[in-house]
Amino acid sequence: MAAHKETPFSEGGRNKSGMNGTGGSKGQWGRAWKVDWISLAGVIFLLLFAPLIVYYFIMACDQYNCSLTQPVIHVFMDKTHLLEIWNKTPPLTWKAATIYSTWVIFQVFLFMLPDFCHKFLPFYQGGLQEGAVTPAGKVLKYHINGLQAWLITHALWFANAYHFHWFSPTVIFDNWIPLLWCANILGYAVSVYVIIKAYYFPSNAKDCKFTGNFFYDFMMGIEFNPRIGEWFDFKLFFNGRPGIVAWTLINLSYAAKQQELYGQVSNSMILVNVLQAVYVLDFFWNETWYLKTIDICHDHFGWYLGWGDCVWLPYMYTLQGLYLVYHPVHLATGNAIGILLLGLVGYYIFRMTNHQKDLFRRTDGNCKIWGKKPQYIECSYMSADGTKYYSKLLTSGFWGMARHFNYTGDLMGSLAYCLSCGLQHILPYFYIIYMTILLVHRCIRDEHRCSSKYGKDWKRYTDAVPYRLLPGLF
Repeated sequence: MAAHKETPFSEGGRNKSGMNGTGGSKGQWGRAWKVDWISLAGVIFLLLFAPLIVYYFIMACDQYNCSLTQPVIHVFMDKTHLLEIWNKTPPLTWKAATIYSTWVIFQVFLFMLPDFCHKFLPFYQGGLQEGAVTPAGKVLKYHINGLQAWLITHALWFANAYHFHWFSPTVIFDNWIPLLWCANILGYAVSVYVIIKAYYFPSNAKDCKFTGNFFYDFMMGIEFNPRIGEWFDFKLFFNGRPGIVAWTLINLSYAAKQQELYGQVSNSMILVNVLQAVYVLDFFWNETWYLKTIDICHDHFGWYLGWGDCVWLPYMYTLQGLYLVYHPVHLATGNAIGILLLGLVGYYIFRMTNHQKDLFRRTDGNCKIWGKKPQYIECSYMSADGTKYYSKLLTSGFWGMARHFNYTGDLMGSLAYCLSCGLQHILPYFYIIYMTILLVHRCIRDEHRCSSKYGKDWKRYTDAVPYRLLPGLF
């Protein structure tokens, strides 16, 4: 449920001799083939409680001024009842359904626009890019236009706000809970569709994984890259649109609501808008590189990504702005500058770490990292079809400091978002807590996969770069 994470791989050439290599276990490239009881318990917990967690946070802001403890205390002390809280929750409305449907259809149109141009204008290439090799050895092609879609969407938003006035800039905040029901409907509809598709008409049967456990398959996905036709890729669309495009619009709507309620926009709200916009723009500016990340290269598409991108991302990643609508925070100038610097330094580390890896991969190691020839470890692995592939694992620059130093920069930025909200409530700090758990888990999950994929070569790599996130500590 998080965007653009990466590890220090450089995928090289391949040897079609089918020779055995180290690692590359069919069971570990992509998600698991078998499900242990701990994994199953985690899956069932998330399926049952993740939607309730989202509802609880949004309800707490709507009814309890963003207090996470008051709803529980009131129910426990019999001051209110669960049914009473539910009855106060705004229901699904036709207005919200119309807004959400229009939004999704518009993003689908923008997503597919390069394909339409390619069909009717044969000379048009439209940012055509190849993705990584799938476990079955297939290389998919993608039309990349996320930045253009983001720019068009936001240009229309500002044109409406300052000229056309078709709708209020606060429209997202004003319909936030009814829109939550719409997002859930789409998230579950997509999740059900892709599991049915995986059984009866998969895009590539060789890239499907069936564990035999329905709950695990439903959550983690069966198909690696479900598509409709040649170009509508579920994983790229839902990972990159509509949730991430909406992220900055949601924050703008929060800022507009703050202006409406208090007559001004606080410097903390401006900080949140700016720092998170930098993150979102980075995602779209480097969308081609995103095709090589763990989200695209290893995750199958199921409820975890389908529902997560529709509901969890836009609702839980924007809690800072939502909180600031109810609790406007005016930071001292020194504090605001310090938080801004923390966020920008975190972004610099995040971006430069990924840039070093991308440069290293694109040049196959024929480049300079920090003014020196890069150091790396050569390794090999096998795909499911028996093809042998080669990789280089970077061990210098930021990648020599820690195996996931880009995550460290990401966490610094995440902390800056939360600090913008002051220290009065825990709710806006959910993001840094969640991201820490998520990224530490990703470190462990990714390294388990890499250990199985690369075998003894991975041990050589971890000996060369002993720390995961924090040099000298972890």
